[in-house]
Amino acid sequence: MKQGLAAYMAVTASYWAFMLTDGALRMLVLLHFHTLGFSPVELAYLFVVYEIAGVVTNLSAGWIAARFGLTTTLYVGLGLQVVALLALTQLDATWTIGLSVLYVMLVQGVSGVAKDLTKMSSKAAVKLLAPSEGDGLFRWVAVLTGSKNAVKGFGFLLGAGLLGLVGFTPAILGMAFALAVILAAVMMRMPAGLPRGRKDAKFREVFSKNKNINWLSFSRVFLFGARDVWFVVGIPIYFHGVLSDGSSASDQTAFFLVGGFMAVWVILYGVVQANAPRLIGARSREKSELITLAGPYAFTLAVVPIGLALITFLTGAANPWLTGVLVVGLLVFGALFALNSALHSYLILAFTDASRVTLDVGFYYMANAAGRLLGTLLSGISYQLGGLPLCLAAAGVMLIVSGFGAGRLQVPPQLHHKSA
Repeated sequence: MKQGLAAYMAVTASYWAFMLTDGALRMLVLLHFHTLGFSPVELAYLFVVYEIAGVVTNLSAGWIAARFGLTTTLYVGLGLQVVALLALTQLDATWTIGLSVLYVMLVQGVSGVAKDLTKMSSKAAVKLLAPSEGDGLFRWVAVLTGSKNAVKGFGFLLGAGLLGLVGFTPAILGMAFALAVILAAVMMRMPAGLPRGRKDAKFREVFSKNKNINWLSFSRVFLFGARDVWFVVGIPIYFHGVLSDGSSASDQTAFFLVGGFMAVWVILYGVVQANAPRLIGARSREKSELITLAGPYAFTLAVVPIGLALITFLTGAANPWLTGVLVVGLLVFGALFALNSALHSYLILAFTDASRVTLDVGFYYMANAAGRLLGTLLSGISYQLGGLPLCLAAAGVMLIVSGFGAGRLQVPPQLHHKSA
């Protein structure tokens, strides 16, 4: 148990370090290129290859981990993020917008591969290291995922702050150096406890025959699409437009405020997610009951963006109290979204078994990445066509679809016993 805990802590620390740079990088890229005059659709394009890379990576990462071991995929993920950060420092201000977009898209693609190798490795490790008694699995995965999202929230704030204080390139170089040091430390000190892989793992094993895993993955696509359709482009650009008058000083203030909101949102999301087992009452519920909660939770969440879309459409952006309503409404969305996400993260590990964990988790996070890709594309397009109300309305529709998929989950025979 002590050895498993040590490995769990090492994996968690690596994941934290990665997600801090990932959150900071997203905010740096988004706000830097927004101030250079990129349109909402062009901003969305910057993240498209990042999300496509996530789809492809997750489909293959489970097989790579099954064949070569979880520590291999973890180290490669961290190393690729260092490479991506260093590559961004080579961006040239004299390039055309088209060339800049293409270059950043490709670099973000490398970062997307890095993120999903690291994520799959970390989440799969929990299944193998967590205690099997009671709600131990739910608690360990909730702590890992929740703390990761809180750290990513601090990354948003860090990225916005560094952009305002030291500029784009020095901020990127500093993050690359820090992550490289952490990677070296983890490689030297990683305790035993994670599987080294099996040479006979076949790629076709990635595709699950388990209907629950397939329906949960379907639901996950639309759950995360519903977040990113307003989160990636819509809200940051809307808030920057409200808070900045175009001057340099106003821009800097807007950077901090936008980054601050994004940070608070993700930190709240992470805190709620880490406490999801207690908030849901996992210890006292039947495991079969936890499965049946997934559909109703998604439908309940859909009410929030639909309500915000109606308010925003009817009042108009010029209304002075609208920003406050959006902040409160989106924080409520974040708390409810965290419960949905934590429940999904538990269910994928509950549905799989140790022999297939990297394969099923990889497939599931491929669906997660597909949802982010869908949300990213729709975020720029929706904001350009219909502004923030259309982004929020699209989120509501996707959550209804997610609830339908979650409602198709069935209780497997081995999960009829109590979770306590």
